[in-house]
Formats: sequence, C-alpha cells, structure tokens
Amino acid sequence: MKNILVLCTGNSCRSQIAEGYLQFYAGDKARVYSAGVEVHGVNPKAIKVMASDGINISHNTSNHVDEYMDVEFDYIITVCDNARENCPYFPSKAQRFHYNFPDPAKATGTEQEIMQEFEKVRDMIKTYADYFVAQNL
Repeated sequence: MKNILVLCTGNSCRSQIAEGYLQFYAGDKARVYSAGVEVHGVNPKAIKVMASDGINISHNTSNHVDEYMDVEFDYIITVCDNARENCPYFPSKAQRFHYNFPDPAKATGTEQEIMQEFEKVRDMIKTYADYFVAQNL
C-alpha cells in the first residue's frame, strides 16, 4: 500500500478535496493524508461541494505537515505554489508532484458565484486525482 501526502497552504480546501478524490480513486491501494504549512480548519464550502459529488470529507481534519514527519511517503503532491515554496524540509525519498490549483476560498461575488468557483476547482482536482491514480498506482 502506498502513502500519499497532499500539501497546501492551510489544509482547508484544495488539499482536502484532493485527499477525498485520491482516496476515492485509489481505494485500498493507498492511504492518503493531507496537511498544510498552516492549519485553517476544513472549509465548510469544500465539504459542501464534495458532498454534492458524493464524497464525504466532513470528518476530515486540518493538519500541520509536521504531524506526518514520521510517515514514509511514496508520493508528495503540492496543490499550490505557496506550499511548494514554503514547505519545511521533508526528509523523504517520495516522488514529488506539483499542480497549482486556484484557491476557491478567495472567490468573491454572490454565494452562487462563489460555489461555482468551488465546483470549478473541485472538478479540476477530480480530473487530476483520477489521472494521478491511473498513472501512479
């Protein structure tokens, strides 16, 4: 079984969404963790947008990357430039991947416009997760 770590700035949206889809697509082939270089809590809109696609992340927790220093990861995926640039040194032989997804938490406008941005980013991450699992697991 492979260990996958998804890193983002606050471990509230993009990394939580990625964790949900990676675990969904990987099934029992991987254990998926997510963490941030900061901890902001799981964004309720991320929970809502994932639920609308049948993935429950309501029990996920927001974790700091330091909590996983003792886990031997096979893959580390950064989902924003800030995490890629500011992640503390992580002693690992893991393969590293990076994709800078837009931050839906920074969306402005009406509630509907904000949720549309969450849906857009969710769908981007879903496509990435499906492809990642197909290529690497």
